[in-house]
Amino acid sequence: MKTPGPRPVPDEQCLQGILYVLYTGIGWEDLPQELGFGSGMTCWRRIKRWINAGVFDDLHRILLAQLNAANEIDWSRAVIGGSHIDTKKRPYGLREAVTGVRGS
Repeated sequence: MKTPGPRPVPDEQCLQGILYVLYTGIGWEDLPQELGFGSGMTCWRRIKRWINAGVFDDLHRILLAQLNAANEIDWSRAVIGGSHIDTKKRPYGLREAVTGVRGS
């Protein structure tokens, strides 16, 4: 039996739409439907869900571990920054750009 409503947009297509919006700097509502990535609102909801689930933090850790294991990171060039530290005067990051909410 079919479920009511539109068919869910696959994660891969949503990710492409998210990357398109972030790369071009267009607004979520301006994502062209004809590209096949789903609506801007669909992509926005999906990235919000993924951020809240910690997907990007996990992905970052996995990539760092794999690059480190392959000796592909020049740690002498690494810099410790404050972009992952919650402070009241921290500039907006990805979470804030997507959700409009600062800090947690």
